[in-house]
Amino acid sequence: MKTRAAVLHEMGLPSPYSESKPLKIETLELNKPNQNEVLIKIGAAGLCHSDLSVINGSRPRPTPMALGHEAAGEIIEIGDNVTNFEVGDHVVCTFIPNCGHCLPCSEGRPALCENGAASNEQGELLDGGIRLHNEEDNMHHHLGVSGFADYAVVSQHSIVKVDKDIPFEKVAIFGCAVITGIGAVINTAQVKPGSSVAVVGLGGIGLNAILGAKLAGAGEIIALDINPGKFELAKKLGATATFNSGDDDVVEQVKAYVKGGVEYAFETAGVVPAMEVAYKITKRGGSTVTTGLPDPKHEFSFPQVTLAAEERTIKGSYVGSCVPMRDIPRFIALYKQGRLDIDSLLTDTLPLDEINEGFDRLAKGDAARLVVKMNNG
Repeated sequence: MKTRAAVLHEMGLPSPYSESKPLKIETLELNKPNQNEVLIKIGAAGLCHSDLSVINGSRPRPTPMALGHEAAGEIIEIGDNVTNFEVGDHVVCTFIPNCGHCLPCSEGRPALCENGAASNEQGELLDGGIRLHNEEDNMHHHLGVSGFADYAVVSQHSIVKVDKDIPFEKVAIFGCAVITGIGAVINTAQVKPGSSVAVVGLGGIGLNAILGAKLAGAGEIIALDINPGKFELAKKLGATATFNSGDDDVVEQVKAYVKGGVEYAFETAGVVPAMEVAYKITKRGGSTVTTGLPDPKHEFSFPQVTLAAEERTIKGSYVGSCVPMRDIPRFIALYKQGRLDIDSLLTDTLPLDEINEGFDRLAKGDAARLVVKMNNG
């Protein structure tokens, strides 16, 4: 069948993307789903820094590639051996397919699935191979999804069934921004009620981390960013104080506000300066957690003695250390109860034809979450 998709042929084209147009809207041929796969009619897909990092070349992937990983839609066809899903189900895509039988999956850590990571690096689906192509080339899949498209074939191990009463443009962001930000707080750090938390970087993941800190009952929730324009939304979502992370004395400011620093600091911007701030504002005995995915060539350094002498912890969090089948329904239930203000995170929706302009807005930090609305939006 035919499908429109946003295809990246060359990484590292200069911004503004509205002029260089790294993403081309092309009509491709999409194969029928193989066994263990489903065909989804995409309703909406969020624009994420994980997409942007492929566009700008900081996270190299094989090209040409049909981008988009934070997507939701309706199943319209199922392949052989598909269990627990049927035609008509609404689903959210998850960008780490989990095979269920490698060691990390067996240990209950599907975010670290070895087979899922390997297929993502190769730009293939979990069971191998590519389902998208034109007359000349195969089009690699982005993180097993390729959701900036009318239709997508994905593994049944890359989706979670969700309620049908939530619009696709809202439920889509549960597949990445929500589980990554909230999961980092709840699952990775296991923030305790009454504790002090700081979040450095107020994009979609950072703002969700603030929601997670509020949900966990943190006593102080400090929001930091180089863009003061994000502070009002951060306070609406639960921040108790805001600081400009670009200030030369921001570390001293935070340590004066919370004596000695915070118990938990989260770096969500994916840049070394943000990580440096996060580590420096963490108190003795505290934990610094990063969800960011910087350029692999960038390095973060710190005084090694502080790890032992101050019993400090540095920890990474990928996909919020989540078990998608468990956590996405839980977070959606909390949203429906009015306990997670996901609605405030949706800055704007746009058509697929304006996706390059959307990534300009994302790169400038002008939006919490932008979402492309497709067929059912």
